[in-house]
Amino acid sequence: MDAPEDVYTTSTSFTKVVYRDVYPSVDPTSDALSQAGKIVVITGASRGIGKDGFAVAFAKARAKAIVITARDTATLKGTVEEIRKVNTKVEVVPIALEITSEESVKALFQHVKTKFGTVDVLVNNAGVLSNPDQPIRTAQTSSWWNDFEVNVRGQMLVTKYFLQLLGTKKKGHLIGVTSYAGLLVFPGLSSYSIAKTANLQLIPYTAAENPNVTAIAFHPGIVETDMVTESFRPFAKDTPQLAGAVGVWLATEAASFMNGRYMSTNWSVDELVEKKDEILSKDLLKIKLGGDFGAAKLGK
Repeated sequence: MDAPEDVYTTSTSFTKVVYRDVYPSVDPTSDALSQAGKIVVITGASRGIGKDGFAVAFAKARAKAIVITARDTATLKGTVEEIRKVNTKVEVVPIALEITSEESVKALFQHVKTKFGTVDVLVNNAGVLSNPDQPIRTAQTSSWWNDFEVNVRGQMLVTKYFLQLLGTKKKGHLIGVTSYAGLLVFPGLSSYSIAKTANLQLIPYTAAENPNVTAIAFHPGIVETDMVTESFRPFAKDTPQLAGAVGVWLATEAASFMNGRYMSTNWSVDELVEKKDEILSKDLLKIKLGGDFGAAKLGK
């Protein structure tokens, strides 16, 4: 595609200023973003954004403990090392997790309960892109559906048991990693895109059903990972560190007005705060059907 490398960043921006790397307002080492005393669970933490973004950022933000998961704990060795490079005081707990297995997810949070008694933050990051180029007409049903098993069933299960451990009184933060692919149509990416639309809708349901939880749907940008398709590689200029830093900001009270909403890692958090009243009064940044509806609006 012959297009500027920031075409997707700017064309989908809600703020005038966009970022592709960490900036002062989301510096995870700042006192304003401190996660001191918090127990953080990060799924899909063996590589990419989970490892280099979220895990490192929450370590820099001085979380008490970071529980990291992947299918095989051996793959989490590098993440443990990266966390300890930036914070030797944080307790790191690697746990094997098969995200599509309810028993495995249940065991994860039982482990967290036994060790810490509670949880504060969930970064629901684990996901797959099984079908980078499969039009619906010729798609293999089993591989097409795999995106739903991991991205939808998996995120739902992790959300369910996070909420059960958190309870109904204690405040908690849930960052559901999704994608703007859930808002647009990219021919050939139907399984991934539709699954990400489901991820987007899981967030407002979580927020509505759990008043003690701030839940936000988060697009982490286009980062150079093994999930980036060749067609998107020229645009993959966002750093995983930016996604991690913004993720930490989302786990603070400053971001509570974004509850039940969607945001992109590229958007300026300073501008979002300035637009807080407009976002709340107009109920922006949620999936809605465009058009005029209702007899009153139609003049009947």
